[in-house]
Amino acid sequence: MTEAWRDRLMLLIALALAAVYLFPLYWMYITTLKSGSAVFATPPGFWPSDPHWDTYVYVWESRNLARYLGNSLVIATGAVTVITLLGTGCAYVLARYRNRWVDVGLFLILMLQVLPASLMITPIFVGFSQLGLLDYPRFAVVLAIAAKSMPFFVVLVRATFMSVPMELEEAALVDGNSRIGAFFNIVLPLARNGILVSAILIFMQAFGEFVYSKSIIQAIEYQPASVGLNSFMGPNTNEWNSIMAFATIYVTPILAIFVLLQRRIVSGLTSGALK
Repeated sequence: MTEAWRDRLMLLIALALAAVYLFPLYWMYITTLKSGSAVFATPPGFWPSDPHWDTYVYVWESRNLARYLGNSLVIATGAVTVITLLGTGCAYVLARYRNRWVDVGLFLILMLQVLPASLMITPIFVGFSQLGLLDYPRFAVVLAIAAKSMPFFVVLVRATFMSVPMELEEAALVDGNSRIGAFFNIVLPLARNGILVSAILIFMQAFGEFVYSKSIIQAIEYQPASVGLNSFMGPNTNEWNSIMAFATIYVTPILAIFVLLQRRIVSGLTSGALK
C-alpha cells in the first residue's frame, strides 16, 4: 500500500470514528426540533419535517433555566478560582523542590485523583454538616469540587512548570529578585498558557458536576443546571424533546468554548511533554 492510500485510509477511519462520536450530539439537537409524537415515531426520522423551535422558549421559561445556568456558572467559577489560587503554588513546589517527601506528596495527590465522587460524598457531607457549611450550599459544593479536582490541576500545571528552565530563575535571582519575585515575574508568565488550559478544563468539569450538587444542595434556587436536568427524569418521562432542549442549552456553551480553544488546550496539555 502506498503512502497516499494509507493516508486516505487513516482519514476515512478518523471520519468514521468522528461520526460515531458525534452522532449522539446530532441526535440530541434534532430531537429538540421534533414534536412529541415524532420523537416516538417508527422508524425514527433523521431530520424533523416540521421543526418546533418553540421548544427552546418553553423550556427556558417553564424551567427557569437562567437561574440554573447562573448557579452552574457561580459554582464553576468559584471552584476554578479556589483551585487556581491554591493549586498553582502546590504545582510549583512539586516541580522545583525534589526530594523524598515531595515525591510522597505527589503520590498522595495522584491517589486522591482516583477516588470517585460517589465514594467521597459521604465523608464530605458529614464533615460539612459538622462545620455548618451546609448552610452555604453553593460554597460547600465549590469546596468539594476543589478537593476532587485539585490533583488533576496540580499534575497538569506541574508539568508546565517543569518545562520552564531553572536557569531563568537563577538569572533572576542573580539580578536581585527574590524567590517570590522570580516566580511572579519570570516563571508565572511563561507558565500562564498551561495554567489557563488547566483552569478551562476544570471549569468545564465543574460546570457539569452533578454528584456533589445533588447531595449537598437541597434548595431549588441554588441548584445548578445538572440537577435541573435530572429533575425531568421520572418513571413516566415522555417529554424527550424538552429534555433534549434543556440539555442543548446547557451543553452548547461548553462545546463552543472547547471548539474555540481547542488549539490552546492541546498545546497546553502537551507543553510539559518535552523539555
